[in-house]
Amino acid sequence: MAKTDFKTVDAYIATLTQHEQADVQAVRAAILSAVPSAEEVISYQIPAFKSDGWIFYISAHKEHYALACPPVNGLFEAFAAELKDYALSKSVVKLPKNQPLPLDLIKTMSAWQVERNQEKLAKKGGK
Repeated sequence: MAKTDFKTVDAYIATLTQHEQADVQAVRAAILSAVPSAEEVISYQIPAFKSDGWIFYISAHKEHYALACPPVNGLFEAFAAELKDYALSKSVVKLPKNQPLPLDLIKTMSAWQVERNQEKLAKKGGK
């Protein structure tokens, strides 16, 4: 893989094919729709979204998009029924490129992630 030095989410997206750009922009819009205050960053040279902690990372691969959520914090268990048709790893949902993106699910999971982040902060004496 070529060495990259992305500084912005837009810089990452600009390197993708037109189809991938549209899909990653749709995922981005879904996350920001659910969490308008989310901060967009580049982490590990891919787009990531934060609000009181990590929400999701998104990256494009040959056959799928990876929606990563470290740490998982029970996300996969909470959405087991909705995620049953997707390949999962320890912290990644693989979204096949040949299927419609589950944008409503991504919105719901994004909001869920922020709620868990806020609960975690409250337990630590934060917000």
